[in-house]
Amino acid sequence: MKTKIKKIIRSAQAGSEKLSSPSLAKAYSLAKKSGLFDAKWYQEHYGSFISEWHAFKDYISKSTFANVNPSPMFDTETYNRCNIDVYHQGISPLIHHMYHGQFEGRTFSTAINRWVPTDNLVPVETGTWQKQKVALVLHIFYADFVDKFYECIKAFPTKVDVFVTASTEQIANAAKNKFLSSGKASSVKTAVCENRGRNFGPFLVHFAKELLEYDLMCHVHSKKSLYSGREQTQWFDYQNQFLLKDKHVVTSVLRLFDERPELGIYYPTSFWMMPAWVNHWTCNKPFAQKYVNNWEIDIDDNFINYPVGGMFWARPKALAPLLKSTFEYSDFPEEPLPNDGSELHALERLLGLLAEKEGYEQFFYYPPLGRFTRDKSYISTSYYKPPQALLNDLQNFQVVSFDVFDTVLRRKFTEPDYAKYLLGKELTDLGFFDGPDEFVSLRNESELICRKERDFKGDVSIVEAYQKLAEVMKVDEIVALDWMNKEFLFDLEMSEPKDEMVEIVKQLSLAGKEIWFITDIYYTKQQIETMLKKIGIAIPYKLFVSSDLRKRKDAGTMWEHIKKLVNEKGLSFIHVGDNVRSDAQICGDYGLQNIHILNPLDKWAIAGFDEITKFNQPNENDVLKWGAQISHFGRYPFFGE
Repeated sequence: MKTKIKKIIRSAQAGSEKLSSPSLAKAYSLAKKSGLFDAKWYQEHYGSFISEWHAFKDYISKSTFANVNPSPMFDTETYNRCNIDVYHQGISPLIHHMYHGQFEGRTFSTAINRWVPTDNLVPVETGTWQKQKVALVLHIFYADFVDKFYECIKAFPTKVDVFVTASTEQIANAAKNKFLSSGKASSVKTAVCENRGRNFGPFLVHFAKELLEYDLMCHVHSKKSLYSGREQTQWFDYQNQFLLKDKHVVTSVLRLFDERPELGIYYPTSFWMMPAWVNHWTCNKPFAQKYVNNWEIDIDDNFINYPVGGMFWARPKALAPLLKSTFEYSDFPEEPLPNDGSELHALERLLGLLAEKEGYEQFFYYPPLGRFTRDKSYISTSYYKPPQALLNDLQNFQVVSFDVFDTVLRRKFTEPDYAKYLLGKELTDLGFFDGPDEFVSLRNESELICRKERDFKGDVSIVEAYQKLAEVMKVDEIVALDWMNKEFLFDLEMSEPKDEMVEIVKQLSLAGKEIWFITDIYYTKQQIETMLKKIGIAIPYKLFVSSDLRKRKDAGTMWEHIKKLVNEKGLSFIHVGDNVRSDAQICGDYGLQNIHILNPLDKWAIAGFDEITKFNQPNENDVLKWGAQISHFGRYPFFGE
């Protein structure tokens, strides 16, 4: 059965000489008869085709990597997410469902509107869109991508100039000869690049200033990944499809740029099979500082719209500060680079912000609806999950672990240091300090000293922090430990349950799941147990506290420990937490399943409540005015509560 399905897919992806494939024809007939493929609906969303047959063929080809739908009766994304083996094999989900999945009881659904843009950019015929001076900038590391790009250039709707950076002389020569034969490349310039700077370094070193002479540029590069022992190109296929290959999309992009001079940069919405937190800065803010200082860009927000993977269309004028700079390969970090956390990862996140700083707008293409939009809120689409859906996702695992703070427990006023501030006010009244901020600063500095003395290995406890504070202030240790207890009691008093999350924990426990809590915190294990009791956790659980175990999630040592325990038990495991780095990215690096949830501040910011996006160092008035609202709004960590 699977061999037959693969033949159908190959027929759909092949040239027109394969259009008479009996297998594909039968699939088309079955899809139409069942109502799973609606040619009129499909063309209303994804562009016109010369026949319904061509529309079906277009869907089958795209559906292996893009979340387009064949009709309102079938949701491609749901099928791929719920049947990941189908996705990894590169099989069209509709074909698999018709010939295989429905007989196995595989999960499928009707089309789901996960996000609807607030605007709809409709391209119009300007009469001048074909006269724009266009540069295609291609970075080719793998030789087989020469043919992929050739097909795109050959079908491009206008003449273009092509700039190629290649990993070898052979690839550069092959690209030049092939592209010039396409009939669409007016010129082809090539450069053999060093293995440094990934896809950014080469074109910035060799072609940056030349690109300023163009009205538009499109930057795409070869990209491969390996999953399940099989080469995966779905991410590249998705990016390439909606940047360079899809004639309807490309023509629309050119028209929109020509019609609307305010548009500065375009790219498709983030690849739908990436983690929900892909639009987060993660650990890259420190690496952006050089550009931030030069361009005077604000990077306070944690979630950000950017061309993931660094592939995009842009007006070179919108990126002028970058393109006018002079680069050498030595300006970029040497290989090997980490999976995340480098100047290059930071640079791709800055492109949209730079275009906006230069006075332009970003716009995007959302494949499920086939719409162009300026609506930035697509970054929240992966964070739409009603409580029952989250519970269903977690039911499939034997061990479910949760972070504590901002996951099952919320602070009444959001700000984690407010307990210290309240203690500081009390100690100021007693004459120990000149103000509460002085105490908070000294309390935190004492904790930092303890960490430095441990060479930032393991973790420290609140007891050690106050012992150090007593030493620094030259007060009796008993007095300092009394202050410690008061800080904890202030925090305990303000600890409230995230009701929906606590209920999910209870339901999982009733279903026989083993519940673990894993937290990086200075509080003692006993103090965390008291806090969990306060918010209504009265079920059996295991508790892993960094100050007790001297292992931290953000350092990976806790996850190494957890992975060993999970493997020894031979149990399926998933973790739920709000910190992108420690609860999701690093957890995943250790091969552990996880679900990232939004902390209250990020949910508030994504929802567009700009009044308090500067809640980084709030004064007490900010805490009292906004903190309770943010805490309540973020009580459930997804949209769709």
